[in-house]
Amino acid sequence: MAGLIMAGQLILALAILVTFHELGHYLAARLFGIRVEKFYLFFDAWGKKLWSFKKGYTEYGIGWLPIGGYVKIAGMIDESVDTEQLETEPQPWEFRSKPAYQRFIVMIGGIVMNLILGFLFTVLVLKSFEKSYVPIDVVNQDGIVIGELAEEIGFKNGDKLISLNGNTYDRFDDYVSFEAVFGGVMVVERAGEQVTIDIPDNLFKQLSKKSGRFIDCESTIMIAEHPEVGTNAANSGLIMGDVFYRINNVRIKSFTHLTKMLGENKGQKVTIDFFRDELLNTVTSSVDTLGKLGFKPKILRYENDQKPYTLGQATKYALKGSWEGVYYNAIGLVKMAQGDIPVKEVKSVIGMASFFGGVWNWERFWRMTALISLALAFMNALPIPALDGGHMMFLIYEMIVGKPAPQKVLLIAQYIGMGLLLTLMALTMGNDLWQIIKTNFNL
Repeated sequence: MAGLIMAGQLILALAILVTFHELGHYLAARLFGIRVEKFYLFFDAWGKKLWSFKKGYTEYGIGWLPIGGYVKIAGMIDESVDTEQLETEPQPWEFRSKPAYQRFIVMIGGIVMNLILGFLFTVLVLKSFEKSYVPIDVVNQDGIVIGELAEEIGFKNGDKLISLNGNTYDRFDDYVSFEAVFGGVMVVERAGEQVTIDIPDNLFKQLSKKSGRFIDCESTIMIAEHPEVGTNAANSGLIMGDVFYRINNVRIKSFTHLTKMLGENKGQKVTIDFFRDELLNTVTSSVDTLGKLGFKPKILRYENDQKPYTLGQATKYALKGSWEGVYYNAIGLVKMAQGDIPVKEVKSVIGMASFFGGVWNWERFWRMTALISLALAFMNALPIPALDGGHMMFLIYEMIVGKPAPQKVLLIAQYIGMGLLLTLMALTMGNDLWQIIKTNFNL
């Protein structure tokens, strides 16, 4: 059932994002009087489709292959590689008869739509689900709680956060964002003095091997969902709503502290004191070799001291988050090219489904949909033939030199781009399937 819920959430997210992405192309094309022959959610591969109807010059439909979608724009070399229409004289309602700047706007329309959706969904999450944030001045009353990596870098428990890369922020979360884990300079106050700490630019790589944040604040850890059958958490009798209090008689101060404690007891048994319905209970549980119990946490930080998001603040932080979502996608791609991030870390649609979780949670759904929308905007902007960015690259060339690239070059580039994308899709799907097999069969 959990697998079906994950798949259902991913398909719904893709349906929303693909529909609006293609709508961006469609609206821009219609704005300039270009006919759109097809508008499909998902692919009607080999001519097979689930449903369709035709209105005017456009066939609207739903394909059977849920890995994307497309609009077929008259007079354009696209995924269909339909060259017959290019053998006739350009018609005024065709893509190829329009000025280069209009064609560029048509191609960038989908990217713009994904950026807008990513921003709007982030506003939705902040205003309707998170609703409030932890102010940094509240955290600094007690100081931070650090993990193993933070200790190695030079942080200490109780440090007060002053600035990150010269910037000061109102929210605690901004100090533990992508900006921090991709390297920088953090200034903290310690014993009344300011201390500068250099964060290595490979911290993200080390964090990917560990749970929790490298720095955290005082918080209460609750089990967010019923642990899956067979996990150590389920076997020990822990259920949704249980609140951790102590591990081996040590008071748990944060999620990072909890993961550190479990990591120190890999492959062993621990005594867990927890609250259920305000009553203190105790169980003994095994910890797996990865230092995990097998549960999804709900982290409650300074609930009585949080500040509510105004619409203006939600908008401000959504803009910041959207920009960082695109920017750090680019940084991640550069680091992958440099070998700092393994290519196997790239997820296919199969791997992305796991990010949604086996229980339908609307906050997590909209948060993940926002992140995927921003990632799609970035990926589609890459100058790879067959992607929107590839078409835009040739249109920029045309605007610079004053004439379009030869049709033969465009066709060859389209074939090469499609080959690259299909190869990448096959490799990522194969890797994700292999990871599932290894996990389920303990290989």
